[in-house]
Amino acid sequence: MNEVLEKIKKIGIVPVVVLDDAKDAKPLAKALIEGGLPCAEVTFRTAAAEEAIKIMASEYPDMLVGAGTVLTTEQADRAIAAGAKFIVAPGLNPEVVKYCLEKNVPMVPGVNNPSDIETALSLGLTTVKFFPAEQSGGIKMIKALAAPYVNVTFMPTGGINADNICDYLSFDRIIACGGSWMVKKDLVAAGKFDEIKALTEQAVRTMLGFYVKHVGLNLNSKEEAYDTCKTFEDLFGFMTRSIEISSFAGGSIEAMNEPGPGTHGHIAIGTNNVERAVNYLSTVKGVKFREDSKTYKDGKLNLIYLENEIGGFAIHLVTK
Repeated sequence: MNEVLEKIKKIGIVPVVVLDDAKDAKPLAKALIEGGLPCAEVTFRTAAAEEAIKIMASEYPDMLVGAGTVLTTEQADRAIAAGAKFIVAPGLNPEVVKYCLEKNVPMVPGVNNPSDIETALSLGLTTVKFFPAEQSGGIKMIKALAAPYVNVTFMPTGGINADNICDYLSFDRIIACGGSWMVKKDLVAAGKFDEIKALTEQAVRTMLGFYVKHVGLNLNSKEEAYDTCKTFEDLFGFMTRSIEISSFAGGSIEAMNEPGPGTHGHIAIGTNNVERAVNYLSTVKGVKFREDSKTYKDGKLNLIYLENEIGGFAIHLVTK
């Protein structure tokens, strides 16, 4: 997969932005970055789009700024010259696709049927935009289309919001989703960038789905760990089960057979996607991770510890 698309995959949500005034580009970009989505697809529906891309790209060079609703090679030229790092279209125009690929700029054209997918494949593309997503059958349709085209990945847009984003992103053939619910046009026009930042952060938290999966207690023997869990069972009905390295009381308390990471123990934070969580926490929150603690499941990052303890507890992320 292209490097830019790999970065988009780690972010997970691409805010689809419509700007009527280029003066809003800088504060909007700042709100998106601080909210946890350093990415934007600025649609070429308005006269301000080109200048807005130029401002975002120059003011925030690490931000992934792309151009959407690109319908012609002339628009593609202007978008690329302004600093767009990727190009998105509602449909599939072979001329525009070829032109962008010749410029070495990732192009994600819109499709919603097998014929479009095969045209995209013939042009050398393996990532496509499914559009309009909800109106074209949503996640069920994407799964149906993905079945015969095993190497194709999707970036759906259209009707995606906080209520269904996790349904889409739970399918591993979807690299990211485009959405506009955190960048509502009326909020941009009113200059309510603090609200946009809050909505952006809320969108990220919804996507990642953080929750406390279990608390691990550092004990000194298998017998002590088991007895501790039995006490929780006797008092609260949390059934005890033992595994090789620990015992569990229910699903939320783990008693370690011997001291493990953390002064007092560890806290496991469940998330929908560990890789996206690491990307968010490291780039937005400045969190550092222990690279030597990584574990994988089915080829995907499944667990990783934060470098620092919190309250005497080691913290690790783990897939739900």
